[in-house]
Amino acid sequence: MNVLIIGSGAREHAIAWKLSQSEYCDKIFVAPGNAGTSEFHTNASIDIHDFNELAKFATDFNIMMIVVGQENALVEGIHDFFQESEYLKHILVVGPKKAGAMLEGSKDFCKNFLQKYSIPTARYQTFTEDTYRNAVEYLKNHTYPVVLKADGLAAGKGVIIAQDFEEAIDALENMLRHRRFGKASSKVVIEEYLVGIEVSVFILTDGKDYVLLPEAKDYKRIGEGDTGLNTGGMGAVSPVPFVNEAFMQKVKERVIEPTLRGMQEEKLEYTGFLFIGLISVNGEPYVIEYNVRLGDPETEAILPRIKSDIFEMFRALHDHTLGEYKLEIDPRTAATVFLVSGGYPEGFEKGKEITGLENVPSDVLVFHAGTKLLNDKLVSNGGRVIAVTALADTMDEALAKANAAAEAINWQDRNYRRDIGFDLKGMHA
Repeated sequence: MNVLIIGSGAREHAIAWKLSQSEYCDKIFVAPGNAGTSEFHTNASIDIHDFNELAKFATDFNIMMIVVGQENALVEGIHDFFQESEYLKHILVVGPKKAGAMLEGSKDFCKNFLQKYSIPTARYQTFTEDTYRNAVEYLKNHTYPVVLKADGLAAGKGVIIAQDFEEAIDALENMLRHRRFGKASSKVVIEEYLVGIEVSVFILTDGKDYVLLPEAKDYKRIGEGDTGLNTGGMGAVSPVPFVNEAFMQKVKERVIEPTLRGMQEEKLEYTGFLFIGLISVNGEPYVIEYNVRLGDPETEAILPRIKSDIFEMFRALHDHTLGEYKLEIDPRTAATVFLVSGGYPEGFEKGKEITGLENVPSDVLVFHAGTKLLNDKLVSNGGRVIAVTALADTMDEALAKANAAAEAINWQDRNYRRDIGFDLKGMHA
């Protein structure tokens, strides 16, 4: 069977790597892909927002399954487009339809959904430019810190944690009046700041049954000790030491099951991954956000821990037999460290030659994100450039291996965090 993966990051490289281990996959295409995916798969130079072009490619190359890694395509309705075509509806699209993708596409929609189905989340209110004065009053009376979120998609960067009223007003004005995140911040969700420790939980679901994947914890801030600006993610660890059976039971009963009930009530057709961003507040799970696809960099930490053939898991999704499917998990710890361009997440330069990949041990996985080949040389082509993932019996060993691999890879001004997992050390389930 031929498979098309939509996206160009390390997440898509990891999905392609995992699917390539399946005896059922004949050819894997990645659109548009990167230098890493081109090594053992075929990159397709397609505009992933041009669904007609994608449809032609799927027909020409006999694609039977599309795995959507990238959220914009889902929010724009790629699944609906294929489902509505007589010639394309036989293709399994792993990713929800447009209505279900709104769980990520709009923070306001997400918070309304959480409230309606009594799923634990932070208290909030939503404001627009027309209700700017109300937002100012709301912030005057709010406790601090406070969280401001752009309503729409902002590539993981549309969240600001304001420490005081002045910082909050500055953020509000930038988002609502100056459209700091473009259309995404035409609405702003203001919510209470919850104190706790975050964890990402993942399921694959057909909207009724689900398979629970390994959990992970990612690190969003650019600076060590979780300081500085938010990024798309600087690293991840899986499993997460504090996530024990009792905590996961609460997550299933209070979050996953009511989420699926809500999907059915709202008639949100959902066949794909759901990423549930949680925060544990004194052992109680609260939902921070939903993403309607796998996370990045969490994918690079969780897929190497899955021993099962994920093609068979996708087939169970297609056949509505997820309830009977059993996933086999590697008990070892996976640690992922992201190497990024100097200056990221703000201004950075591309086109820097990358060296040292040959010095990475063969048991460490290298997933490309912002890379391309230029005159037979590997060069940087984005903010987040390469993720390295190491597996070991303990978290400390996995992190040491990942950090050593990160140190071996170089280009001008490259940066990475050496303290991924710092807050989990000494913690037990």
